[in-house]
Amino acid sequence: MTDRALVEQAAKILREATESGQVCDPVREVVGTATDIDVGYAIQQVNTDLDVAGGRRVSGRKIGVTSRAVQEQIGVDQPDYGTLFVDMEFGDGIELPISRLMQPRAEAEVALVLEHDLDKGEHSFADIVRATAFALPSIEVVDSRIAGWDIRIVDTVADNASCGLYVLGGKPVPLRDVDLRTIPMSMTLGGEEVSTGEGAACLGHPLHAARWLADTMSERGTPLRAGDVVMTGALGPMKPIAAGDTVVATFGDLGTVTTHVSP
Repeated sequence: MTDRALVEQAAKILREATESGQVCDPVREVVGTATDIDVGYAIQQVNTDLDVAGGRRVSGRKIGVTSRAVQEQIGVDQPDYGTLFVDMEFGDGIELPISRLMQPRAEAEVALVLEHDLDKGEHSFADIVRATAFALPSIEVVDSRIAGWDIRIVDTVADNASCGLYVLGGKPVPLRDVDLRTIPMSMTLGGEEVSTGEGAACLGHPLHAARWLADTMSERGTPLRAGDVVMTGALGPMKPIAAGDTVVATFGDLGTVTTHVSP
């Protein structure tokens, strides 16, 4: 296991990058591993604990690396997760401040909002269905503190799963009214379609991704709770965005969500 002092050092580097708005080198070079995912989570937890102690409120969790192609790229066979905070959340149509972003990329996702805790340890598919109050269309603006997105699994996990900001649609849809597995997705950037996909692109079904997250969070002692937002993972390729861009994601029966990056 990596020395705790190195974990703390890596966490500090990422924290200072966030505070300064200046990207940093990959933290895998600090901790001496690119593949030990537990080291990445240890680094992530240091900064999460400091954020909570400093008054930030946790609003949920995000799932990342749900694409098989991305998993192969960074050398893993499973997704990862990061922590969402209330100050990361924006409503449909609200402008995103470019000052909060460094190397932003947008991806379209299904978001779930939980009505019940998911703390059973091992969860069934039915547990996830019962626990979900409703689904929302969403856009995640992923970001990286690592220069040039030069990441392996340790880097992205340490960097809070490359969390940036997230945008939620305003019309909740009960699961009985939408088939999340077959739902189509189209994302446009400045009116031009740049990404397409469907629900099955997210680990076969967004609820499968949520089940993985529920089991993983229970195993790590921080189970999902009622009211949590779960960003289930991208349904299509992410795309770089910049100041002044408008992003629109449309999800069939789930509806549409729009965001605009400030000039």
